[in-house]
Amino acid sequence: MSLTIGHPVPHLTAPATSQIEFSLDQLKGQFVVLYFYPKDATPGCTTEGHDFNNLLSEFEKLNCKIFGISRDSIKQHESFKAKQGYNFELISDESEALCQLFDVIKLKKLYGKEYMGIDRSTFVINPAGILVQEWRAVKVTEHAQIVLDYLNQLTTS
Repeated sequence: MSLTIGHPVPHLTAPATSQIEFSLDQLKGQFVVLYFYPKDATPGCTTEGHDFNNLLSEFEKLNCKIFGISRDSIKQHESFKAKQGYNFELISDESEALCQLFDVIKLKKLYGKEYMGIDRSTFVINPAGILVQEWRAVKVTEHAQIVLDYLNQLTTS
């Protein structure tokens, strides 16, 4: 099953940092940004997290919650979050259930070797639980600002 823009996102639950269980149903009435990234403590993933963290108050003004998602364990996420000072939660998707739902697992190449990994992607879910935007094969530079600009445009139109 793959999600389509304009359609509801099914009920999602997953373990997250701060000893919480992420539940999309509990976030109804708010915008939700889910950004998928390959791995904790790598340069691009760290930068992307800082970019979202630096704009967090602007997202909050738009009634929006930010969540980062990777296949790393909660223990790894807690360490990464604490070291980087992120003020939003990270979701652990070790089972790849969310990765499969959002279709972000892709064949990748690194130093001539092929492997299945997370294709950096971001999704916006509106307060009614509808998928309203997606970015795939994301380039980190200015991406968080692009997402914020999109939300600003959405909330003012």
